[in-house]
Amino acid sequence: MSATLVLANKGYSSWSFRPFILMRHFAIPFDEIVIDLGEAQTRANILKYSPSARCPALIDGDLVIWDSLATIEYLAETYPDIPIWPRERAARALARSLAAEMHSGFQALRAHLPMNMRRAVKRRELTPEAAADVARIEAAWSDARQRFGAGGDFLFGGFSAADAMFAPVVNRLHIYDVPVGTATRTYMETVMALPAYRDWQEGAAAETWRIAKYEEI
Repeated sequence: MSATLVLANKGYSSWSFRPFILMRHFAIPFDEIVIDLGEAQTRANILKYSPSARCPALIDGDLVIWDSLATIEYLAETYPDIPIWPRERAARALARSLAAEMHSGFQALRAHLPMNMRRAVKRRELTPEAAADVARIEAAWSDARQRFGAGGDFLFGGFSAADAMFAPVVNRLHIYDVPVGTATRTYMETVMALPAYRDWQEGAAAETWRIAKYEEI
């Protein structure tokens, strides 16, 4: 496979971050195209690659996959020898459930603590709704680690799609200095130490694009 991953700003795009960190971690080859979200022509630029006018989009030959989770599932089918999902059936079922919950949920957290890879660490007080999302995330991570994490430092032991789906949450909890438990902080540090995480972070730091509504929080 020789694919192209179409991404939005690395500074802000949590959805683009997910397939990027997964592909980079597992050394799945791809070229990348990065599109600025803050321009008048942004929608038209994305529509050149993605029929939904949203990023990310994975282009593999004549095939376009324009959703983060769909992209991850496509990669898991394309590379069955790579442990993109946990190998054990029960662990895989839980990992998929957590990925789907992240994909569709945690709206209060998303709105109140938007991802910003360049933001200096500074506390932002949580709304009750965002605090409830954080509590649920901590509980979910703890449950996965206790049940299936014995083989490594990630949610299901080795790095998997579940960790990729939650990587933007790690950024949010870190930059807004959200009070979390020791186990959560340890997991966050593990994710942030990944070369693939740092690769994305370096890309964000090199960008000159800025969107005021994210920078002013």
